[in-house]
Amino acid sequence: MYERFYGFLAPPFSLLPDADFLYPGARHRRALNHLEYGLVSQAGFIVLTGEVGAGKTTVVRRFLKNAGPGLAVGLITNPSPSLGRLFGWIAMAFDLKVPGAPDDAKIYHALVAFLLEQYAQGKRTVLVIDEAQNLGPATLEDLRMLSNVNNEKDQLLQIVLVGQPELLDMLNQPQLRQFAQRIAVHCHLDPLSAKETSAYIRHRLSVAGGAPALFDDKACRMVHRYSGGVPRLINLLCDQALVYGFSEDRETITGDMVAAVAQDRARGGLSPFKNLTRGGQAA
Repeated sequence: MYERFYGFLAPPFSLLPDADFLYPGARHRRALNHLEYGLVSQAGFIVLTGEVGAGKTTVVRRFLKNAGPGLAVGLITNPSPSLGRLFGWIAMAFDLKVPGAPDDAKIYHALVAFLLEQYAQGKRTVLVIDEAQNLGPATLEDLRMLSNVNNEKDQLLQIVLVGQPELLDMLNQPQLRQFAQRIAVHCHLDPLSAKETSAYIRHRLSVAGGAPALFDDKACRMVHRYSGGVPRLINLLCDQALVYGFSEDRETITGDMVAAVAQDRARGGLSPFKNLTRGGQAA
């Protein structure tokens, strides 16, 4: 809608996890470094946590994009016990061909054969499970047992768990203490500071081909005030502010426009934003 008006080559604040738009701030660089270290050090389990909308999936997508062709990746998104057992998800993630009616034993043997084949070709095999807080203790225990598949020197399967803080609560349960001991690398993504929020906004505007100063300083401060520095909320607020700006033929997005977006959402009862009273005014 507003892309041509503001000179964008792509929407700068899409809610989709686009690795090309990852903001290279200290928090996200640290998360990438942890993932890369876990991969190189052959960690059996790597855990990345953060609140809803913190940018975990975007970090993982960039990590996988940077990893190169020497990596065989299986990706499971939003697992749920209602979708079947773990081994069924793994078979789909790696596109395993299982003869006959697949069951856990057949899938397990097919997976071991796949891991050995990839290892013989000099590839690492990584299983990434996003929204891993949805896994139950029994499924996590299955994962622990699966991580025992290795040879004398190398880890044949590395597992990356990506989830909300509830994942850590689950891993701290006494029955999962053996699993917790297997976690070699853990990183938590915190929300962005006010300074980082401003840099984040200008980075995404620039990557999209627009003017980095399209949002003035007050607009950036207001975005941080209402979003709390959560990237998904920043994107939501900035995208709507651009719609407002386009509809009014405004060349610059101001703080008042950002506040109007947040307040309109609050009045409609759909606001995820912070620092708003019930009537929609800034607290």
